[in-house]
Amino acid sequence: LLGAAAAFAPSPLNAQRSSALNVSINTSDIKNGLTVEIDGEPYKVLNFSIMKQARGAAKTTVKFKNLMKGNTIENTYRSGEKFETAMIEKKASQFTYVEDNGNHFFMDSETFEEVVVEANICESAVKWIDEGMELNLIYFKGKVIEVQVPNTHVYTVVETEPSLKGNTANAHTKPAILSSGATVTIPGFIEQGSQIKVDTGKAEYLERA
Repeated sequence: LLGAAAAFAPSPLNAQRSSALNVSINTSDIKNGLTVEIDGEPYKVLNFSIMKQARGAAKTTVKFKNLMKGNTIENTYRSGEKFETAMIEKKASQFTYVEDNGNHFFMDSETFEEVVVEANICESAVKWIDEGMELNLIYFKGKVIEVQVPNTHVYTVVETEPSLKGNTANAHTKPAILSSGATVTIPGFIEQGSQIKVDTGKAEYLERA
């Protein structure tokens, strides 16, 4: 079942759209990023831990995020307990603009239809959404429940301290505000206006683009 479960975990932007049907899995298939259905709603696995016991079966504690409401829960399960993966659909889309109320507008890359995503759905990704960015919108029962930005992306440094003479090594670092609004730590030699590749999951500078 592990191979089947992997289909529901986050993946690179390598397809126009993909869908996932409900599949029965158990605690051994749990992994970070997996989306399961609990009481009719989609929950993403944020992290989990396995506690082995001297007697009896191991127990798995899982922290979930409700992708519709935004709240988190933590449940403990006995080894082998079953889950149903959420029936989700992933659609490649492009960010177009944002309104003052925080609602984001995207264009479906296949149908070219405009898609409006409410501010609370974009909340966790908003600081990484860059102008014209290609990303994935995750649907559950026809409704967008998550905005999934690329694992890495090239941003422009729009604000940072001036580079000091002699700071050519990575030893000296400084904060920088990116074109999306996120703040990351960059090497001292990177100048304002430079383009850099960033790991969006770890919020880390990778290299100069």
